[in-house]
Amino acid sequence: MRRSADQLVTLATETGRIEAGEKNDPVQIKEDLEMNDIASHFNALFKKLQEVDKDIKEQGVQLLTYARDLSLSYRKAKEEEALRNRLSRYVGENLVEKLINSDNGIFIENERKDVTVLFADIRSFSTLAEKMSAEEVIEMLNQFFTAMVDIVFRNNGILDKFIGDQLMAVFGIISHNRSAPYDAVKAAIEMQEATKDLMNVRAKEDKETFEIGIGINTGSVIVGNVGAENRMDYTVIGDSVNITARLQQAAKGGEIIIDERSFGQTKDHFCIREKGKLSVKNKTKPIICYEVLAR
Repeated sequence: MRRSADQLVTLATETGRIEAGEKNDPVQIKEDLEMNDIASHFNALFKKLQEVDKDIKEQGVQLLTYARDLSLSYRKAKEEEALRNRLSRYVGENLVEKLINSDNGIFIENERKDVTVLFADIRSFSTLAEKMSAEEVIEMLNQFFTAMVDIVFRNNGILDKFIGDQLMAVFGIISHNRSAPYDAVKAAIEMQEATKDLMNVRAKEDKETFEIGIGINTGSVIVGNVGAENRMDYTVIGDSVNITARLQQAAKGGEIIIDERSFGQTKDHFCIREKGKLSVKNKTKPIICYEVLAR
């Protein structure tokens, strides 16, 4: 009995050391068969507990990995959503998807590039605005710009900016620049058609109506982020932009005036006639311009 008691003390001591984390070796009691059986059962149970503990730790590591990956995915999804929202202000949803899913689609690099610029302007806007309340002017502009921007997006263009009653769009940044003149002219025709439809609706509602003039020019520009550190605009600058503005000013209500380079790349697709020469500030030679008549 004294020997059995000693074995019980030994068993209690050894299991206590295991509980305290002082040892991980199996308990060995050889003198007493029953005590040895108890030690063996304890060792088997302890082994299973060790295996369970190992599995729990491995699963814990996996859960931490999953949590990290989930956090990264969530942050990426939020960033992608924010990027979609920013891009959708400038390009259509279909082009946003292409940009998001492409490796190098986000156009943030500054570069010199051939593009086609389009300016669309409401004719006699100042006179028109004097007859209307501020609320009516804003409502009319929002109605007009909504229709125009949808057309720009639909034809692979990006919205550069609104300048009062004027819209500036650029083609060839997110599509092939060889198709840019065609996309721009097609968009201009649709813009004139949409304006006529919109004016018919406004006339029936006894509201003020207007016409728009559109200028299009193809040439080399600098594309990039311009502005201050806390406020940047992705825009195009260069002589080609100034020429486009001048062509737009020369266009009467309902007209689409394009430059010679745009004409050369679209003459097989649209009905176009030569309009004449146009003198442009800071240009020694006048520009030959053309009028787009129809598809």
